[in-house]
Amino acid sequence: MISILVVSHGDFAKSLIQTAEMIAGKQAQVGWVSLAASDGVDSLSDKVATALAEFPKDTPTLILADLWGGSPFNAAAQFVAKNPQSIGLVAGVNLPILLEAYMARNSTLSELVNKINEISDDSIRQFKVSADDDDLGDDL
Repeated sequence: MISILVVSHGDFAKSLIQTAEMIAGKQAQVGWVSLAASDGVDSLSDKVATALAEFPKDTPTLILADLWGGSPFNAAAQFVAKNPQSIGLVAGVNLPILLEAYMARNSTLSELVNKINEISDDSIRQFKVSADDDDLGDDL
C-alpha cells in the first residue's frame, strides 16, 4: 500500500486529513507536515524527513502538496529528487484528490500519480443554474 504525506502552508494539511477521515475513516500510512511561520528551509526539510521515516521502509510514498513551487512543495521535491522511483509529488491537493488517493493506493505509484492527474480537472467545478430552469430540485 502506498503511503501518503500531505504537506502545506499552515494547518491545511492536518485539517484536510481530518476532514477526509470524516468521509473515508482513519487511514493507515497517512501523515501531514505543516509549514509554520517560524519554520525555515532546514526545519521544514527536517519535518518532511521525520514524517517520511514514520512510513514502512521499502514502500512507495505519494506526497501531496498544497501549492506548486511553495516551500512545502520545494522541501518535498528534495526527497523526490533523491528517490524518484519510490516517492511521487503532486501539487494542488484538495479533498477530492486526497479521497481518490485513498481509494487507489493499492496500485503502483506511477498508476496512482496518473490517476490523480486524470481526475484533477474534475475535482474543481462550478455550479451553474440555467436561466431557463425554474425548478432547481431536478438538477440537484
